[in-house]
Amino acid sequence: MPIKLVQSTVSAYQYPLLIKQLLLTPLAIAPEQEITYQGKLRYNYRTLNERIGRLANVLTGLGVESGQTVAMMDWDSHRYLECFFAVPMMGAILQTVNVRLSPEQILYTLNHAKADVLLVNSEFFAILAQIAGQLETVKTIILISDEAELPIPPVAMVGEYEALLAEASPDYDFPDFDENAQATTFYTTGTTGNPKGVYFSHRQLVLHTLGCAAALGGANRQGHIHREDVYMPMTPMFHVHAWGFPYLATMMGVKQVYPGRYQPEVICRLISTEGVSFSHCVPTILHMILSHPHAKTADFTGLKILIGGAAMPEAMAISAQKRGMDLFTGYGMSETCPVLSMAHLESADLNRSLEEQAVIRAKTGRPLPLVDLRIVDPEMADVPHDGKATGEVVVRAPWLTQGYVSAPEDSEGLWAGGYLHTADIGNINPAGYLKVTDRIKDVIKTGGEWTSSLQLEDIIAKHEAVNEVAVIGVPDDKWGERPLALVLLKPEHVGQITEHALRNYAAHAIEAAGISRYGVLLQVSFVKTLVKTSVGKMNKRLMRADPDALRM
Repeated sequence: MPIKLVQSTVSAYQYPLLIKQLLLTPLAIAPEQEITYQGKLRYNYRTLNERIGRLANVLTGLGVESGQTVAMMDWDSHRYLECFFAVPMMGAILQTVNVRLSPEQILYTLNHAKADVLLVNSEFFAILAQIAGQLETVKTIILISDEAELPIPPVAMVGEYEALLAEASPDYDFPDFDENAQATTFYTTGTTGNPKGVYFSHRQLVLHTLGCAAALGGANRQGHIHREDVYMPMTPMFHVHAWGFPYLATMMGVKQVYPGRYQPEVICRLISTEGVSFSHCVPTILHMILSHPHAKTADFTGLKILIGGAAMPEAMAISAQKRGMDLFTGYGMSETCPVLSMAHLESADLNRSLEEQAVIRAKTGRPLPLVDLRIVDPEMADVPHDGKATGEVVVRAPWLTQGYVSAPEDSEGLWAGGYLHTADIGNINPAGYLKVTDRIKDVIKTGGEWTSSLQLEDIIAKHEAVNEVAVIGVPDDKWGERPLALVLLKPEHVGQITEHALRNYAAHAIEAAGISRYGVLLQVSFVKTLVKTSVGKMNKRLMRADPDALRM
């Protein structure tokens, strides 16, 4: 029989899911709550709302219209937060520019996105000077600077951010429009070819915010967020909207701390002085912070950190817990807005040893509300949820990108079979926890079997001499491929342990863990550095290209 549609009266408000609606709650319940930049500049939510209106008036005065693109090049700041709201609330599109890409790639993303206006921090003037003459659509540039004395820009600019806002009215009537209108775009940090553009609508960003809030609010004693938390991002705001958490923090009306450029001493200071209690980052950023001398005296008690972007070693979870942190994994990717799952522990699990807890904390987690997450074989059939059978992770959720910007063929491949393909391999255990065991492109094919580089990394990382490790597959005449562990030693252990000794340690641990017998074929190479992407992930493609160049 036909589906009956809900009919509304003429006067009913349809309530489109627009980003502007996320400001309603904080302005109602926490208008005096604080937002701070580096602990130096401070203002409240009422001022945030006024500055959002001022920015919208500035952009309108510069000719920005609905559907046009405003690009942002800045470190994590209150200005970025203002752009997160003002630009899409006008009906325009915010492009968050990855400032860690090469100048050539930054130029490509600006031209490919057809950016109309560019806001740029003076710290990136050298890049701007290099690419300005090749910008195809950018006609208006706004200066951003933290310096008391403004630097001389390399190209003509219409004015400085704060001066422009000071002259603009705080009153702006943000319109209602279709919730499916595009709100943001940014470019993935892929390791091959040009970056790919992904895009998200108002509806997707609002639903992602609500999905994360439901998941974090549903946690009992661990990994939750509440209105008395203090939020600080340690994931760049140019990367998937800092995983969407500035939107969540704003909706909840919590105190927000923006650190600018990530410097370990600044991060440690802000955690202490501002009382930061909730954050998120990739494992390498947390490792950088914990390895810094300032971290030895910092108090991390009660700090909740969601780890994503790469596998979290169990050793890191144990170490962080000993420092008082509540460390747990989340999972997603640029194309998924990004959060799909979180590794929350049940109350009974919190009574286990730190080592037993770490096994769960390092898993990729259980799906958020509204997320349909499957593990499938090449024919898209589900594999058993027994914690052993592996397949590709495919997903549906209301906040996934619908494709890549101006790349229909890649978009078709992304959504083959009606599910978004993550290109990750994993398993799901009977309790519903996903464990990603590798990227399809990084799995090591040895002796006709698949060996997980992430499992091998987790074992090696537990050795006291290991600072960081990346395991890659290298060609082998007999086995096809053989795992090679590129190991960055802790400074105090350099010269105190041999590659042979670490290999023997790993071989025994691999055998005891019941990993494929081909894992014990592991080779070990001590290196002077590990190659990473612009957002701190291991760049295994480049390391596979010439591993010998990394040797000590």
